[in-house]
Amino acid sequence: MSTVIFSLRSADEGERLMLPLVRRTRDPHLGSWALPGGWLDPAEDLDAAASRTLAETTALQPSYLEQLYTFGDVDRSPSRTISIVYWALLRSDLVDAQRAQAGAPENVEWFDVDALPPLAFDHNRIAEYALWRLRNKVAYSRIAAGLLPDEFTLTELREVYEAVLGQRLDPSNFRRLLEGSDELVPTESFRTGKHRPARLYRYVAHA
Repeated sequence: MSTVIFSLRSADEGERLMLPLVRRTRDPHLGSWALPGGWLDPAEDLDAAASRTLAETTALQPSYLEQLYTFGDVDRSPSRTISIVYWALLRSDLVDAQRAQAGAPENVEWFDVDALPPLAFDHNRIAEYALWRLRNKVAYSRIAAGLLPDEFTLTELREVYEAVLGQRLDPSNFRRLLEGSDELVPTESFRTGKHRPARLYRYVAHA
């Protein structure tokens, strides 16, 4: 079982979509980077196993978790292993706090989704598929909520879309599109900073 977990991390060029990789400590592929994962216990629920193995290998607990696909090519592993893969999202404001609280493993490192190193097994293919799924889903769902705090500015939401899609979006067009949506509601709160205060929004709660 493996999990591809995405989060936004600050970089020189702004917020970037990144994922954590784990350096393997045993054969096969000793020393190679790989996706977080582990074995499924016989009596364990799949969702619970994905959360457990992710916490054990990275000390992270995702804000969103979904089963992605089952990978079972004959040559993907010397032991002919079938891997049930999940993909997950984690709010950027929770990453450092979770890792500090749980004690972050030393063999974990964050990588830009568009600049991954060669990975063990078929994990490059898995990461590419998960990224494709995320980029498709962000266009028609509220999946961006998994990368944001409960309340956020429209600029912060646009930066999430830009990081996920890997392209710049026109701020005015993006604002008009969202303000005409029934998915967001303005709050009475504002975020202050160097510029004029920015209103905070939240997603509409579904019944």
